Amino acid sequence: MKLLYGTSNKSKIQSMKEYVAPLGIEILSLSDVSAQELEINESGTHPLENARIKALAYYKALKIPVFSCDSGMYIHGLEDARQPGVHVRRINGRRLHDDEMIAHYAALAKEFGGSVTARYINAICLVLDEGVTHEYAGDDIASQQFMIVDKPHPMRSEGFPIDSLSVDISSGMYYYDDINNTKDRQQFFGVADGFAAFFRRVLHI
Repeated sequence: MKLLYGTSNKSKIQSMKEYVAPLGIEILSLSDVSAQELEINESGTHPLENARIKALAYYKALKIPVFSCDSGMYIHGLEDARQPGVHVRRINGRRLHDDEMIAHYAALAKEFGGSVTARYINAICLVLDEGVTHEYAGDDIASQQFMIVDKPHPMRSEGFPIDSLSVDISSGMYYYDDINNTKDRQQFFGVADGFAAFFRRVLHI
């Protein structure tokens, strides 16, 4: 089965391809279907709302099975008004590029003495046709807790800037060092099985 992933983030597309590969699902990018990224007003206050907005917009434009995902990051001990939530990249009304994000969240960790505990809440919306839509934002596609630290790892991954600041709580290792052991970004953050289970469940695979 072929499904379009409604995103222009190459890193996210590659990750999704890896953890649904055992299901026999072929993930298509916008370039695969000669489509352009849409300008979408992601006005939701929860990841599921934004995933729904994006998936429906791409389906309306392209009329092919499509899914979109969205995430929100929540930081332990940070006051509600400063929580990134669904606006992980947008700070004070401005969209940050990767290096700016690293600088911003490193400075935030420094406020807390050098590290702060965080977690991603994730959501997915799959539109198969006009009358069939599946949505999910369960705990098994939310990340495990991890630490954001104030000293970035020298490695970078375009589209996932906070990975450079991410440290496993139990091992104390940076994601980029621990990944050599886990071999999988989604094992580190703990969401691969949850996304695979979603597709298996709704597509009856």
